[in-house]
Amino acid sequence: MEYIPQSIKLGGTYQVMDRISTLPQGIIEKILTLMPLQDAVKTSILSRKWRYCWTSMPKLTFTVLNLSSDSKEVNKHKLLKDIFHVFILHTGPLLEFCIYINNTEIANEIDPIILHLSRTKNIKKFKFVKILNDCYKLPLSFFSLQGLEHLDLTGCVVNPPLIFNGFSMLRSLCFSSCIITVEVLLQFLTHCPLLEEFTLVLYDVTHYIELQQCTFVELFKCLSSVQVLKLSRFCIEDFDADGSCMPHKLPTPLVYLRVLVLDVCFLQEDEIYCLLCLINSSPNLEKINLEMCWDHDECGEQNFNKLFDLEDHLDLKLDHLKELEITSFYNVGYEMEFVKLIMAKSPVLKLARIKLNPNVSVDEEIKMFQDLVRLPFPRASPTANFIIERMPFN
Repeated sequence: MEYIPQSIKLGGTYQVMDRISTLPQGIIEKILTLMPLQDAVKTSILSRKWRYCWTSMPKLTFTVLNLSSDSKEVNKHKLLKDIFHVFILHTGPLLEFCIYINNTEIANEIDPIILHLSRTKNIKKFKFVKILNDCYKLPLSFFSLQGLEHLDLTGCVVNPPLIFNGFSMLRSLCFSSCIITVEVLLQFLTHCPLLEEFTLVLYDVTHYIELQQCTFVELFKCLSSVQVLKLSRFCIEDFDADGSCMPHKLPTPLVYLRVLVLDVCFLQEDEIYCLLCLINSSPNLEKINLEMCWDHDECGEQNFNKLFDLEDHLDLKLDHLKELEITSFYNVGYEMEFVKLIMAKSPVLKLARIKLNPNVSVDEEIKMFQDLVRLPFPRASPTANFIIERMPFN
């Protein structure tokens, strides 16, 4: 940090003051919230004005990494003591609390911290990330945070008390690699009347929601007012469509849905029909973002005859769609047919961005460009910008 002295006159003498001491309180708080908590606390040595600024930070973020093998128990208690020391000295309203953990020993000691948080009515945002195979079971005190507006949980077991009626103020909800029953999931969604954004992400079978017990229709009946929806393919493939084929449209349309984000395997016919059902049921979509998943060993090769025949989707209307983005595009026939379908039904489309999978060869990429030039397909929006780019290798 650069110090630029300024002279001010006090009591007939000139005193030098550094620039950081003249910053407005709002700017200081903004700087502190962008810093790791450990560094924010260290700013107390910068000047007298900064000494206690961190104690009124509206956001606290703790990152707990692996403890050293030497004196692990001592380090654990020291870390927890430091965390509670921060809570004791904190004076202002705490609006946001985030904690990142990759240590099982520490995760088992988090309950008292959440109990302390539950005694305040100020918490608006709670984010918990446990980067481990085993999940952290949320204590009952967590469900007392009734002022929550934003909840983001990763690697948690969610098992609320019987009398829990959801978070009535919740606007955004994210379950990532959590263990939760379908009954609890539907309970959350049913009792969140203000919910605008919902994210459900599963990365493997060790973290699951038993969606086989929930039909596609039942879940989305609870999401009729959501504006942003993000789902992983491990969620999509587990839906039971009432024991029959996926419906062409949902009985309750998603009229408020503006942004749809999915990862989907185009080798799985059921997943494609789930995608089409969501698009057909969302007349006011403004953005579709898809990440293609290709697992030939798991999914196998399949042939879909006329899966995207335009004659089968004459009733599809995307009058508000402005952006289509597809990541990890392999340039197989039914992928391009899907792109053609969307572009033929989107009169106000501004941008269609295709990001090619790194495994697509340069020759295939050139052929793709040539085919687009030689065989132009119908576009409802002739001015839509069509961009094809290559993803970098990891």
